[in-house]
Amino acid sequence: MSITGFNKELAVGLSAALLILAFIFPPAVDTSWTQIANARFGMAMLAGVLILAMIRSTGQAIVLVAQLLLFLSALRVAIEIVHLDAISGQAQSGLWFWVAALGFAAWHVMKRLSSQKDDGTAFVAACRILVPILLGVWLLALWELITIGLGIPRVLLPAPSLVGQAIGESLSVLAADFQQTVIRAVIPGFLLGNLAGFGAALAADRWQFLGRGLLPVGNLVSAIPIIGIAPIMVMWFGFDWQSKAAVVVIMTFFPMLVNTISGLKSSTAIELDLMRAVGASHWQSFTRVRLPNALPFIFNALKINSALALIGAIVAEFFGTPIVGMGFRISTEVGRMNMEMVWASIAVAAVSGSLFYGLLAIAERRATFWHASFRRLP
Repeated sequence: MSITGFNKELAVGLSAALLILAFIFPPAVDTSWTQIANARFGMAMLAGVLILAMIRSTGQAIVLVAQLLLFLSALRVAIEIVHLDAISGQAQSGLWFWVAALGFAAWHVMKRLSSQKDDGTAFVAACRILVPILLGVWLLALWELITIGLGIPRVLLPAPSLVGQAIGESLSVLAADFQQTVIRAVIPGFLLGNLAGFGAALAADRWQFLGRGLLPVGNLVSAIPIIGIAPIMVMWFGFDWQSKAAVVVIMTFFPMLVNTISGLKSSTAIELDLMRAVGASHWQSFTRVRLPNALPFIFNALKINSALALIGAIVAEFFGTPIVGMGFRISTEVGRMNMEMVWASIAVAAVSGSLFYGLLAIAERRATFWHASFRRLP
């Protein structure tokens, strides 16, 4: 048996063993599974996932869809059960055995989804998308099960359901915070910082003395902590979005500078000699060879800066801002012990950063489709 096959069988076997243990042990003190209306239905759904795991030959798409639906049904039942008054805050080993069995079932389903051979069909593309979605759903469900089942105080760690409720009740507030932080500070600062870094890299590449002078300065500025830069920018540019954009410019400038210089130096001597042999000018060599070879480095800087920009703007808002913004909301709600709103702001920031990164990754794939990292193996 191959290692991949062994991993699949191991996940299924562990899930089945844990499901049996879950059925033997009670889910809570003075509460048995027979007293819970839909417990057997949830366990039957999970057992169905494990039974379908034995099917290997035909109807792979149908089996995978059935496994996915059965797993999600079992997961929904587990979340409903943990919210029962008899279970919430006093869950015992029976419930945790079931949660562990669900975890190994999720492992199996994700492994099976990701092991589909890439034949260019829509089904395989859907499987690739479903793997991270299923992992995210499982992690959120596990978070919900642990916080509710163990009765963790909301001040320490609120359940995702409470965070979702806070998002739904505060959409207008979160939208204003998003506009102030992302639209007015992150995007302008990101564009200015990257353009300035790219332009400085071109100048440093053209005139060597600039490169020798800028790189040490870049290393020095990169070592300065953001909590040291942010208050200074607030004093210089005021409490509105301009100071946060200035922090973003500083944080994004030098990663772009360093990566672009490295990328422009990545062209081989053979490539440059070939351009000289055909009589190409400096700018022809730059646009036809050196800049395309530098694109992976440039996009690497853009993706790094997409996270740095958001972090810089949020942290800068801790040191002075109008009564709006993600950083302002987090610092204010922490003082009020309203942790659901804190996590709601964090969730909005995380989704914004992920979408920003994803758009850059798509643009990178379109611009550098010829690169070895994007070539499809036969």
